[in-house]
Amino acid sequence: MSAELETRYRAYLDVLNERRLDDLGHFVHDRLTYNDEVLTGRDYRDLIAADIAAAPDLVFDPHIVVVSGDRVACRLVFRCTPRDAFLGFAPDGEQLHFAEHVFYRFDDGRIAAVSSLIDRWSIAAQLGGRAGP
Repeated sequence: MSAELETRYRAYLDVLNERRLDDLGHFVHDRLTYNDEVLTGRDYRDLIAADIAAAPDLVFDPHIVVVSGDRVACRLVFRCTPRDAFLGFAPDGEQLHFAEHVFYRFDDGRIAAVSSLIDRWSIAAQLGGRAGP
């Protein structure tokens, strides 16, 4: 089961990296939680779309993936150059490098819950502490 879930998770990342956001419904439930907030699948798609719009070169690069039962834990590493406000920060035209530690619970092969911790301290340090709008 864990190999199947890891394959499914990596296919989800491929959808994100290939910008096939209309295919997210195959991987995400119609209702899910994101950091304990209830979202629709559309809300979740819109969150990701906003990040991609702000940083078009954003790539979801999994460095560590651990699967246990219906859970996936991942350390994603990002290198991107935001053009617009990104994760609450004003861009400076330079490339950012940061990580996200994210934990997923799958139900019937689709994401039902996401817990995300983004290394905002690292982003702030790279931007000299300047916050965005």
